[in-house]
Amino acid sequence: MTTALHALMPRIAGRPKAIPGIPHPIPYQGSKRQLAHLIVSYFPERVERLFEPFCGSCAVSLAAAHLRRAQRFVLNDINAPLMTLWRAILDEPDELLAGYRRLWTQQLGDERTFYDRVRARFNRHQHPGDFLYLLARCVKAAIRYNSHGKFNNSPDNRRKGAHPDTMAWHVHRASELLCRRTSLSTRDYRDVLADAGPADVVYLDPPYQGVCRTHNHRYLMGVDFREFVCSLEALDSRSVPFIVSYDGRTGDKVHGRRLPDALKLTHFEVLAGRSTTETLLGRKAHTYESLYLSRSLVERAANRAPRTRERNLFGIELE
Repeated sequence: MTTALHALMPRIAGRPKAIPGIPHPIPYQGSKRQLAHLIVSYFPERVERLFEPFCGSCAVSLAAAHLRRAQRFVLNDINAPLMTLWRAILDEPDELLAGYRRLWTQQLGDERTFYDRVRARFNRHQHPGDFLYLLARCVKAAIRYNSHGKFNNSPDNRRKGAHPDTMAWHVHRASELLCRRTSLSTRDYRDVLADAGPADVVYLDPPYQGVCRTHNHRYLMGVDFREFVCSLEALDSRSVPFIVSYDGRTGDKVHGRRLPDALKLTHFEVLAGRSTTETLLGRKAHTYESLYLSRSLVERAANRAPRTRERNLFGIELE
């Protein structure tokens, strides 16, 4: 990266904040809701399609749609029930919300045992309405599975989940932003990446290393490091712009392997906030998340120098 571009890289003193007005219908641990504005600000001026092969809560796509930074969206996740829920949000929001309101009301006064019944039913039938209720109620909004692939997270007994009126706003707004210009799938992420071209942008937020195939069973499937690097090399060879969230650190403790220098990615860290775990142990440490920008993304930025220091590589004002 040139010296001029080095000078334009963000120096983030505080934690980025979520943009008001962007819906977030699916509570999801690891969601990039707080970072979405920053991530979207690195998009080229015109984006034909935004690809999210590990879409999860779709925080980046929702931000891009709200800010009108992409024309169409390709959303994918290997978690089939999650994508079925997204299909219901986009295509049948009223039916989904009616079911959520019914569950939310029925739980009152018997929240713990009611949650257990809904969880057992979801593991049999995987109905999207049940899944939305479970995600709104479960501990840390974390999707966790046991060794048999059954959803097994416990309820957060301190809360009842988003009020139906609040959930209705988030679901309806998300449907308005994404319906009729979004394709949904549960394919292997490599097959999804094969469809991307130079006029698109790919945002990759794979499961962090160390959280897959462990006793936590947070994700249904992990991502092989070497295969992932090869996929990024293939995108680079086709001049497909991409942004990656992949590793991070808490204080001096590094989480996961850095992506190799051979990819020639622009790497920087974003302050994600104080570590809750370290605070409970009586220590002060902040967590930082890594972002990587592809060469084609940075090369486009080189011709669009920002007018002030408060703007990023593409001249987009940051808060």
